[in-house]
Amino acid sequence: MKIPALPFTIVDWAAVEPTMHPGETGAATWRTLNIGDVRVRMVEYSSGYLADHWCDRGHVLLVLEGELESELKDGRRFVLTPGMSYQVSDFGDAAHRSFTRTGAKLFIVD
Repeated sequence: MKIPALPFTIVDWAAVEPTMHPGETGAATWRTLNIGDVRVRMVEYSSGYLADHWCDRGHVLLVLEGELESELKDGRRFVLTPGMSYQVSDFGDAAHRSFTRTGAKLFIVD
């Protein structure tokens, strides 16, 4: 990832307009800052959220609250709790998708 030219920028995430993204079950609320091809997001998943797609995009993801289960298309599963992160490049491994029983708040750069 290469961050394009950008001055020192502070983001008040509570002031960023949220967008809703329904999952296969539940919903995700995104607050997004786009910097060229880089997307920085504060994301909240409702309890019972299951992504409606398998994703091959690279991410740096940090769990802030709740519990997140990342499932890879090859069957591997990883449970992340607050303070844990994962990193994966575009097409860097099997496609992945997110699930949470309890809900989760995430900080994601991709």
